Amino acid sequence: MNGKINLCVLFGGQSPEHKISCKSAASVIHNLHIDRYNLQTIGITKEGAWYLYTGDVENIAEDSWEEDTQNLKRAFISPDACEKAIYVFEESGAYTKIYPDVVFPVLHGEHGEDGTMQGLLELANLKYVGTGVPASANCMDKTFTKILLKDAGIPQAEWVTIHTNAMDRLAEKVAEIESKLGYPCFVKPATTGSSVGVGKAYNREQLESAIKEAAAYARKILVEEHIDGREVECSVLGNQQPVAGEVGEIMPTVDFYDFDAKYNDNTTKLQIPAQIPEEIREQIRQYALDAFVAVDGSGLSRVDFFIRNSDGTVVINEINTMPGFTNISMYPKLWEAVGLKYADLLDQLILLALEGNKQ
Repeated sequence: MNGKINLCVLFGGQSPEHKISCKSAASVIHNLHIDRYNLQTIGITKEGAWYLYTGDVENIAEDSWEEDTQNLKRAFISPDACEKAIYVFEESGAYTKIYPDVVFPVLHGEHGEDGTMQGLLELANLKYVGTGVPASANCMDKTFTKILLKDAGIPQAEWVTIHTNAMDRLAEKVAEIESKLGYPCFVKPATTGSSVGVGKAYNREQLESAIKEAAAYARKILVEEHIDGREVECSVLGNQQPVAGEVGEIMPTVDFYDFDAKYNDNTTKLQIPAQIPEEIREQIRQYALDAFVAVDGSGLSRVDFFIRNSDGTVVINEINTMPGFTNISMYPKLWEAVGLKYADLLDQLILLALEGNKQ
């Protein structure tokens, strides 16, 4: 394209990962080759109100942008495919229109990376960074992801699914979990990210408590066998011909890599590249590509794995279709490790969005 690209960054959102989205978006904005873009930023409150925000980016990072009222104007994306526009309203009721070439939905969790925002952008006929509707929806629901990965033949942890409408039969499910998975096991809301609502159970009492906790976040609960192993992650980038980047290792100092360890605990270490045999590295990179193709990914994903301590086998954990972009996030760091700087990575993602290879 000639001239600057009209780029709209969406941030915030209604999920429990609202604050992480704000941190990610601020990091994206700080790292853009800003001379290449006409940038607009639209924040979505926890209640779901949309605002064009024109104030200090640091307020986005600190999630205090809503308080900067002089730099807020109500806004929304029109679902009219002929408009391809964002409406911005003055207090008088008058409005103007913004016409983005690309939307970058730096949104995590429900109403952000679960296919709903992607569906709105598809209706609006706007190009956007990241995976399309089916891949976003299926990867947000961990139970659907497991079905797709099983069909693709990629090794993964054994699991049991619990629907919250069957909580009156919890005793039966607990017995199934104990028989199939044993202890310890992990309990996860099926549709949250950043380890929100995740628990680890060592006995029946903890299992029942963790299930009830997870039920506060999602209608479906995933219970997985515990994998005693190293936690590693691999970056993927591309549309029709995706490529896998470096493999990095997460080394938390706590029992498991929960929300606090990811975003608040400075003792967690990232080892990039992971100190693993080359054949295991290549196996992980191939599985990451296989998983990306299996879910019909596009743009980007971070694919998470375990390497079993007992025998070195690789087991896939999950796929993140809009991974974190904070200053401590693994996805940009994995690409920096192979020579693709953060700003250049953002350029690549935006160009991939302009290709428009989503169905």
